[in-house]
Order: sequence, then structure tokens, then C-alpha cells
Amino acid sequence: MENPEIIIKLTPDEALVLSDWLERVQMTDLGRLVDDAAVRAPLHRIAGALDKSLPGIFSADYAERLEAARRRLGPAADDGSGDHEGAGS
Repeated sequence: MENPEIIIKLTPDEALVLSDWLERVQMTDLGRLVDDAAVRAPLHRIAGALDKSLPGIFSADYAERLEAARRRLGPAADDGSGDHEGAGS
């Protein structure tokens, strides 16, 4: 039998940003966004695993850490891969 688990590797920045997003979605409109309980269950499990793996989410400088991670993960201002505002105008 193959390994029964799937392992996903994330950088610390990816994990922090994903954890924050999952938290916000769970607290606001997860039921509207994900109408299938079979999908919500693994999302909650992923969120819980991230929370356990990221002790920095409880630190006083969490907002600064999160913003720095977003900047590092976001597209560079001059790489042309940003959002496409004005496309088709």
C-alpha cells in the first residue's frame, strides 16, 4: 500500500500567509465560499496544522511578520506579473 498521507511543503512565508488567509476565511464566509462539508474538513485540518507549526502567530509583531512575508512572496513591482488593472481598456 502507498503512503496514506500527502505531504505538502511550504516555506515559512507561504505557511504564514496561507494560515492568515485561512483564518480570515474561516471567520467570515467559509460556509458561503465552500458549500461542501467534505472540503471544509481538510481546510480546517490544514489550518490547525499551520497554527501548530507557526508559533509566531501569537507574537506581538505578528502583523509586521505577516506583512514582510507578503512582500517577499508578492510579485516584484517591475516583473510584469502583477495584477492586470486596466487590461482590455
